[in-house]
Order: sequence, then structure tokens, then C-alpha cells
Amino acid sequence: MDIKTASALRRLRLVSIPEAVSFLLLIVCSVLKRTTDFNAVPAMGMIHGLLFVLYVLFWLDAWNRAKWQLKTAALYFVLSVLPGGGFFADRRLKQEAEAAVIASRARREGVVNA
Repeated sequence: MDIKTASALRRLRLVSIPEAVSFLLLIVCSVLKRTTDFNAVPAMGMIHGLLFVLYVLFWLDAWNRAKWQLKTAALYFVLSVLPGGGFFADRRLKQEAEAAVIASRARREGVVNA
């Protein structure tokens, strides 16, 4: 894995957790808006919208650089629209990055011809 691919995956990981948290907070704000006088939906909606757009942009970059199959790319996109899906995406991306590091070290040491 080259440095640009690793950077793309890292950016996607960095935005996945805040995006998931903002989605859950937006749901809480929506419930509070309907049950109390508290209305933070406009502010939280803007924050979540920005984080979602960043997630999609970073997802497209990661898909392009990592050469994911359509199935993998679709999984990461679906996780972005599920409440809490960003937590699962972060965990999967971390495992993928660790596996790439192990494979890179094995190739460098001549253990694998991949």
C-alpha cells in the first residue's frame, strides 16, 4: 500500500467516528425538539451535514486509491447512512490498514512474493 492510499484510508477513519457521533446527536436533538422546547436541530444538522459530505468525499478518494470492489465500497457507504455505522467502519478500516502493513512488511522481508 502506498502512502497516498494509506492517507486516504486514514482520512476516512478520522471522519467516520465524528460523523457517527453527529448522526446520533442529531437523532437525540430531533427527539428533544419534539418533546421539549430545546431546538438544536439546525446547528446539529449543519454539523452532521458537513461531516457527512466530508465522509463521502473521503470515501470516494479511498475507493479510488484502494481499488475496492463495488461490494466493499458499497458497505462503507451504507455504514455512513446507518446510525452508529461509522464506528463499525472505523473498526473495519483499522483492520484493513493493519493487514496492509503486515503484507507490506512480509513483501519487504521477502516472505511473500505479492
